[in-house]
Amino acid sequence: MVKTTSSGHPPRYITPEGEQALREELQYLWKIKRPEVTQAVREAAAQGDRSENAEYIYGKKQLREIDRRVRFLSKRLDEVTVVDRLPEDQTRVYFGAWVTVEDEDGEEQSYRLVGADEFDLTKGYLSINAPLARALIGKHLDDEVSVKTPDGWKNVVITGIRYNANTPGK
Repeated sequence: MVKTTSSGHPPRYITPEGEQALREELQYLWKIKRPEVTQAVREAAAQGDRSENAEYIYGKKQLREIDRRVRFLSKRLDEVTVVDRLPEDQTRVYFGAWVTVEDEDGEEQSYRLVGADEFDLTKGYLSINAPLARALIGKHLDDEVSVKTPDGWKNVVITGIRYNANTPGK
């Protein structure tokens, strides 16, 4: 059974680094970007007819987008659960782990299992909600995992599990 929050949703986990990135984005938007755009809109409005003023219209659109993102980030930061402790059993795959897997062709890939707000495959960050991540949870070194992909079933073997924060690999 999957734990749920008071809103009925499964908990939304995030790493401390992911939470920090969201907080920094929120701070930047609220303290730097929004005041800059507000000033630009104020200056454009001072030029007169707002209905024909492209700078004014664009600035107001930017403000709406900034405000929408600020609301999203504020709400999201209230909803997430920061996972800042290592699991007791570090021989198994859990949230935050770096997992190295080898596919049937002998190719290795390393992924860090992170929250949905953090995933970035260019960094090797795999969302905990991805089918591969869900299949890996709770598994041990040398376990074989089958994952359904658009191309059919894919089998991988876990060749490494680590819990140090930011570096991929074994």
